[in-house]
Amino acid sequence: MKLTQYSDLGLRLLMYLALRNGESVTIQEMSERFAVSRNHMVKISHHLTKAGLIESIRGRNGGVRLAKPAADINVEAALHATEDNFDLVECFNPAHNNCVIAGSCKLSGVLDTARAAFFMVLRQVSLADLVTNSKVLESSLLPYPALDQAKAGRTIRINRQASK
Repeated sequence: MKLTQYSDLGLRLLMYLALRNGESVTIQEMSERFAVSRNHMVKISHHLTKAGLIESIRGRNGGVRLAKPAADINVEAALHATEDNFDLVECFNPAHNNCVIAGSCKLSGVLDTARAAFFMVLRQVSLADLVTNSKVLESSLLPYPALDQAKAGRTIRINRQASK
């Protein structure tokens, strides 16, 4: 099983919001921090909002923030909000099952048990658990030189020669 980049970014967004302790964060900031398109972050935040994991705040100081405490959001809920399919093999979905040995094969039972164990572990891990090493995470997530310099009124120069 491989999770999509979409889910990976959704989990990163949730972890970042957990570090921010209720402070709202703009979609623009998130897209710049994780080096992904703003459009992509809008879609992810929309799904997380629909799932009740984050809330959107409108207005001048708007953005997104966790809808409930980090300890009350488990990783399983986050993945279910961002992944639409956990069918490991085609026989997990009767509507699309064309496997000729589906009725006699034991593989689907083993994989179903493994999938259930996977979710059981994720159900026991909260966002708060994922950010217990907050100092290490903060050093990689929270420093935001471009934003910090802009807020301080400094001009940011880009060396265009270095990128050629």
